[in-house]
Amino acid sequence: MLTSIQLSEQAKNALSRFKDTTKQTYEEVILNLIKIAEIQKRKQEKLLIEECKEMAEENLRIAKEWESTLIDGLDRKEKWEELEEGI
Repeated sequence: MLTSIQLSEQAKNALSRFKDTTKQTYEEVILNLIKIAEIQKRKQEKLLIEECKEMAEENLRIAKEWESTLIDGLDRKEKWEELEEGI
């Protein structure tokens, strides 16, 4: 089933710039642009997943470094002075 769509002259000219040949139809141009967009989306998703994995590994490494420290992070031998009121 064929259908028609309305395009502004500006949109038609933009699509024309994507034609590889003068014989290429606007449908072929649009389908090619959709294919390119889908490929780019998959690449971005893959990169995002890889970046999340790297961040998780880095966070795990940092957490392991801190495992051996005291929960409050203070040295038990360290002496603390109480702060005066109003400071």
